[in-house]
Amino acid sequence: MTRVVLAPDSFKGTITAADAAAALAEGWAAVDPEATFVLRPMADGGEGTVAAFAAAVPDAQRMPVTVDGPAGVRIDTGWLLLPASPDAPGGTGVIDLASTSGIELLLELRPWDADTTGFGQAIAAALDHGVSRLVVGIGSSASTDGGTGMLAALGARFLDAAGAPVARGARGLADIASVDLSDLRTAPEVMVLTDVTNPLVGERGAAAVFGPQKGLDPGAVERVDAALGRLADLLGLDPALPGTGAAGGTGGALVVWGATLAPGAAEVAELIGLAGAIRDADVVVTGEGSYDGQSGDGKVPSFIASVAAASGVTALLAAGRITADSDAALFAASASLTDLAGSSDAALAEPAHWLREAGAVLAGSV
Repeated sequence: MTRVVLAPDSFKGTITAADAAAALAEGWAAVDPEATFVLRPMADGGEGTVAAFAAAVPDAQRMPVTVDGPAGVRIDTGWLLLPASPDAPGGTGVIDLASTSGIELLLELRPWDADTTGFGQAIAAALDHGVSRLVVGIGSSASTDGGTGMLAALGARFLDAAGAPVARGARGLADIASVDLSDLRTAPEVMVLTDVTNPLVGERGAAAVFGPQKGLDPGAVERVDAALGRLADLLGLDPALPGTGAAGGTGGALVVWGATLAPGAAEVAELIGLAGAIRDADVVVTGEGSYDGQSGDGKVPSFIASVAAASGVTALLAAGRITADSDAALFAASASLTDLAGSSDAALAEPAHWLREAGAVLAGSV
């Protein structure tokens, strides 16, 4: 009897991690009906992080909040209140950037004007509630604003040479001549779950690596990178620090606020008891929407592969697409939904169906 752990991330914008795990299990069972399954849906700080904590922590309470979304309109969203504990008597607030300032909230890219104000407003709401600790996930951002929107929502002021507030988003970065942090709210204990280790600037920085995904063209990437460097100088931030380039520079802004950066996948895995589940398994199946050259930088599949290798357990991959620059050799076998469906459009239209097909393919590979 094969014991299978199913630990995918969400397939961004198409299917949740929990539904992806269930679909993979159905497909595997069609080939291997005697198999037993342990479902451990994962997250790494991006989309699905709040859901992972909500599923794992008894008595967690969703707290509704309305914020300024990245499309420039108000959106209804929420944060998660974890119960009080001896080291957090006011409870712990869990907030993800994806549901407040995330790229999936956009109907079209806004490379210059999307920002992280909504994320900061949700943090402020948790502080107003009186939480003793914050856990924030910063994957899936829509902007490259250096976290200025978030800090502004917490009381910081970003001013031009005339002393006036600059425009929101990347549009205002180059105009920042001074920063006033005198009214910045005091940070409690803050752990930042991030899925990348990129620095703030340079060829692996926020603008160069992630800016094109958010709509920045090559010329804009160069300008925004330079502006982020100047912002780091004004904030007294080391722009080479790993993780400061996460979420368009929001990682760096959180460090300035006093937060601690942590590998998102590792923290979520500890919460859900993933290592123990994998130790007792024969096979672990993981996945995400796009397994590509960035997937080795702390994202769920590469993390799962390392945990499986440490326990001598076979790791398998199911992904919406698997690109040529990815390290698919980490896995004993893999299945691409795009290849199975014949096109990316077909795979995106019916992700649960093609995940079941992927589960069957992977079951037949071991």
